[in-house]
Amino acid sequence: MSLIELKDVDVRLGGHQALSHVDFTIDKGEIVTVVGPNGSGKTTLLRTLIGAIKPSRGKVQRTAGLSIGYVPQRLALDATLPITVRRFLRLPIRHPEEFLTEALHRAGADGLQDRQMTDLSGGQFQRVLLARAILKKPDLLVLDEPTTGLDQPGSAALYRQIEQVRREIGSAVLMVSHELHVVMSASDRVICLNGHVCCHGAPEIVASAPEYRALFGTGTQGALALYRHDHDHHHHSHTDDSHEHGACEHA
Repeated sequence: MSLIELKDVDVRLGGHQALSHVDFTIDKGEIVTVVGPNGSGKTTLLRTLIGAIKPSRGKVQRTAGLSIGYVPQRLALDATLPITVRRFLRLPIRHPEEFLTEALHRAGADGLQDRQMTDLSGGQFQRVLLARAILKKPDLLVLDEPTTGLDQPGSAALYRQIEQVRREIGSAVLMVSHELHVVMSASDRVICLNGHVCCHGAPEIVASAPEYRALFGTGTQGALALYRHDHDHHHHSHTDDSHEHGACEHA
């Protein structure tokens, strides 16, 4: 059964049609990556999935008791209000110290408990956000452009960490990005969004689709292949014949 399912969903924001006729599902343990240009509705889709936005049309179904860990696109902290990593992770729930230690370890952020949040590097900050999102071992981990501000090696390292989290705690993972190299070989499906779902399927299917190339240009498959080559040096990619098919529709 799907963790979340959207059926023919429209979303209007301030008189603007942000999403039109969107069908979407994500299943237990699945990794799904959503790509699209700026303004394509990626964040709106995430906020609709987690219940922060109500659709103007269509239906959103979530499995009973669904636990979601959310890593926002950005989080601004007041530099004049010091807060340690430990205290940040305990807002609003005062989790036991062993929970914090385990989550930081899983996120690749060991030993940062006593550091000030405002003193962390960009990569460390994102890993602390990831640790906070996985404290309760959620059914679904949702990440909205988590590599914003990181260079490509930093992005690759963070996404390898996310893959490891998925393997260890079994969460489904939904990632959103406008960065092409984020389309990992470990993704079960890629969804190309531009106000509507214009293409979906295995990474190779989407990267070669005319609709995808119309948005991102013809050089994108090379970028995908380069990232996959780097990625596969660290982990063996897996394939599943059930995900080899995709669908691409004209706008």
